[in-house]
Amino acid sequence: MNFTKSIAAFTALTAALLASGSASAQVSDDVVKIGVLTDMNGPASAPTGQGSVTSAQMAVDDFGGTVLGKPITVITGDHQDKPDIGGSIARRWYDTEQVDLIVDVPVSAVGLAVQSIANEKHKLFITQSTLAADFHGKFCSPYTMQWVIDTRSLAVGTAKEVVKRGGDSWFFITDDYAFGKSLEHDATEVITANGGKVVGSVRPPFATPDLSSFVLQAQASKAKIIGIAGGPPNNVNEIKTGGEFGIFKGGQQMAGLLVLITDIHGLGLQAAQGLLLTTSFYWDMDDKTREWSKRYFAKMNRMPTMWQAGVYSSVMHYLNAIKDAGTDEPLKVAAKMREKPVEDFFARNGKLREDNLMVHDLVLAQVKTPEESKYPWDYYKILAHISGEDAFGPPDPACPLVKK
Repeated sequence: MNFTKSIAAFTALTAALLASGSASAQVSDDVVKIGVLTDMNGPASAPTGQGSVTSAQMAVDDFGGTVLGKPITVITGDHQDKPDIGGSIARRWYDTEQVDLIVDVPVSAVGLAVQSIANEKHKLFITQSTLAADFHGKFCSPYTMQWVIDTRSLAVGTAKEVVKRGGDSWFFITDDYAFGKSLEHDATEVITANGGKVVGSVRPPFATPDLSSFVLQAQASKAKIIGIAGGPPNNVNEIKTGGEFGIFKGGQQMAGLLVLITDIHGLGLQAAQGLLLTTSFYWDMDDKTREWSKRYFAKMNRMPTMWQAGVYSSVMHYLNAIKDAGTDEPLKVAAKMREKPVEDFFARNGKLREDNLMVHDLVLAQVKTPEESKYPWDYYKILAHISGEDAFGPPDPACPLVKK
């Protein structure tokens, strides 16, 4: 009798251990590892960089540091804005360092290189600061997601709302590379579709040291709106030069198709006042944005950009999806991420679509004058809320994930 009881107890214990082992195997390598692949020292380091690392770690800490009983860790890599370096780090992380998710990755060329490797390795990648619309279009993938904004939403959000407010004649200063040309093309389509016109454009090369002649041509056009179609460093210098030349005082306005709050902070309100821009996040928009942003400020001593806030949002949504799925298996986690809406301090009416683009509401903002600003980082007044459907548009039929 005792022998039979011992055998039964041993069998029950073995079954319990096997079940425990099976459950723990739901998290690969017994750890969930998130890699923040970013620009730590280059031109994108202020709006991403260490701030993105801090945001990812804040999400992990707020989640509790573990998921399904396993630890969550964050590691960092600097891709130096070079696709070959970014691709090499991503490959090493996925192959030998057991990284489950890569986030951030500013600069579209680097983001697309990392996307290719994520697809090859069947691992997840969520970009917050890669803006190419092809990411969720012809290059879309079940393993990669775009979380914050893309070229179309930036161009459409700004152009449509500005034309509605009477800004119906435009002149573009467009960075002479793919990103700038894409912004100008998308914005032009919206401007003309809404009854406006584009009277001309100039195309300075990337990182042009003296932009005076280009800004003067825009000023001489007499267009109501001077569209800044490009990113740093040209966009910041064009806005600064426009202020020095009295563009705002002369009755023209500048509309930045990609402007971040760190750009405004660097310029100062005297130079940037009156600028129109579209953003998916502003720290001082409501109680939820202020609460999180003040915690971020305590760590970084500056307010977050939309990209940095988006890192937190996506990491938190990813960890909750692992918890709900009971596994960190990439496609099961991605499916769970698409099931639930994204409603947090960052996103309003957010939803991860079938093409793995996270669609959410944006805002059109105008930079305050120095007199209007009442406290540090009080930079924007919100002019309009833009629905995600209007800004991002329907899924691109070129994406093979989209149901035909």
